[in-house]
Amino acid sequence: MTNSARFDRGHTDDLMSYLAASPSPYHAVANAAERLDKAGFRQVAEVDAWDGESGGKYVLRGGAIVAWYVPEGADAATPYRIVGAHTDSPNLRVKPIPDTGARGWRQIAVEIYGGTLLNTWLDRDLGLSGRVTLADGSHRLVHVDRALLRVPQLAVHLDRSVNAEGLKLDKQRHMTPIWGLGEVAEGDLIAFVAEETGVPADDIKGWDLMVHSIEPPAYLGRDRELVAGPRMDNLLSVHAGTAALIATAAAGSALTSIPVLAAFDHEENGSQSDTGADGPLLGTVLERSVFARGGSYEDRARAFAGTLCLSSDTGHAVHPNYGERHDPGHHPMPNGGPILKVNVNQRYATDGSGRAVFAAACERAGVPWQSFVSNNSMPCGTTIGPITAARHGISTVDIGVAILSMHSARELCGAEDPYLLANALTAFLEG
Repeated sequence: MTNSARFDRGHTDDLMSYLAASPSPYHAVANAAERLDKAGFRQVAEVDAWDGESGGKYVLRGGAIVAWYVPEGADAATPYRIVGAHTDSPNLRVKPIPDTGARGWRQIAVEIYGGTLLNTWLDRDLGLSGRVTLADGSHRLVHVDRALLRVPQLAVHLDRSVNAEGLKLDKQRHMTPIWGLGEVAEGDLIAFVAEETGVPADDIKGWDLMVHSIEPPAYLGRDRELVAGPRMDNLLSVHAGTAALIATAAAGSALTSIPVLAAFDHEENGSQSDTGADGPLLGTVLERSVFARGGSYEDRARAFAGTLCLSSDTGHAVHPNYGERHDPGHHPMPNGGPILKVNVNQRYATDGSGRAVFAAACERAGVPWQSFVSNNSMPCGTTIGPITAARHGISTVDIGVAILSMHSARELCGAEDPYLLANALTAFLEG
């Protein structure tokens, strides 16, 4: 990556296709795995014994994927270079007893997942996605991508103060989607899902379902310099990381470290799960890779000591209507390149050494970059970066792409930034 990274709209077109095809974390990892398969990677099962052969491999667990490429000649103490991301986004998720309704309307009971901007889900045509679990323990993906559900807002005539006093939504009473008229019948939703997926309803024993906006991603602006779409936080990073890992694997034996993509679930509610960054998944995969290559615990310690991680997640672009909410000296702009995220209270894991690593990768890739820090008066969010650093003792740097409308059902980024991020990640993984 020695040449300047000139914008390739084809990468952003591909991102938009990936977003549309990935309405849930389960779809996101399935689509990433399909791309890895085409690049010569192979899936390995956690219950099987692993070999120490070189080449690309990946593990799928629920809504998480960890993929890595072992170059020829890599020994047991070879360090890793990791791109970390997450697959989940704030949304509305179906409750265990989903069929509900009131006053002649049939509705679906939902629970609020993550820090959702509730108003962005109102009066929007919604589909249904996720997975169902069958009696034999297998899973089937669900993707009903048509206008199925809707959360209707109360008319202004019945809420005269809404524009003056602001919209006030109760998560339990006001966010239940409608999907028809008539009497509520237990089992209706799962019977519908069974029909859509082609399996008997009595074979479905569990489900992890959620709603999604069916409006496709689109270019925006006079010169199409912006992109509007769902789940950019954080499938934008998962897509870029997948592309970077595939590009890096093409270097083969020239690599001096092992490139890794780790895309976790449940970041939006704290990462504490068996598929979250605060779980054992990443550490287990990396350790097993060391041991499969004949390594010892000493080799594992040496490999981890030399490992670096870029935690890639979206950050806040300066908002033209709310400039006072941002730090006055840090105003990241769309199409200005990826952002380096800093917080001295360790909400982000970046330090001066990490800044140097990121700057060097961007320089090699010919990619511009920006700095982000929160306004001191505004609480700072966090990412998988500090969790990865603390749990595994791995040097970690927090970066990402600057967006508007974070946690909305539909977010906004610069059209060039996904491509610039992928180039920077590739340069980092190449070491």
